[in-house]
Amino acid sequence: MRVAVTAQGPKLSDAVDTRFGRAAWFVIVDTETHAVEPVKNEQNLDAAQGAGIQAAQAVSQHGAQAVLTGHCGPKAFRVLSAAGIGVYLGAQGTVADTVEQFRARRLSKAVAADVEGHWA
Repeated sequence: MRVAVTAQGPKLSDAVDTRFGRAAWFVIVDTETHAVEPVKNEQNLDAAQGAGIQAAQAVSQHGAQAVLTGHCGPKAFRVLSAAGIGVYLGAQGTVADTVEQFRARRLSKAVAADVEGHWA
């Protein structure tokens, strides 16, 4: 399964960014092959609006089947859900830690957004 982890940098050792739409990076990890694909999210860091929607579209275009993040707003959650991408909240630590938490089923799959839009 390809999972996209919101991150502050492009490596497995980088810290998770708890924001989805305005995360600096998405580190896409294949949980079966362990392949890693970093995707820079710079176009959304300072977006006035639409960051979550654009980030959700980018994650979908890169073939992610799940998003591992700290928090997710309502618009991004709707786009991800419509694309069949599961959202798992409460990610913390490093990207590698978060992937292990996902593998061990210690992250909860969200049924709704957990923050309002334009959340910092």
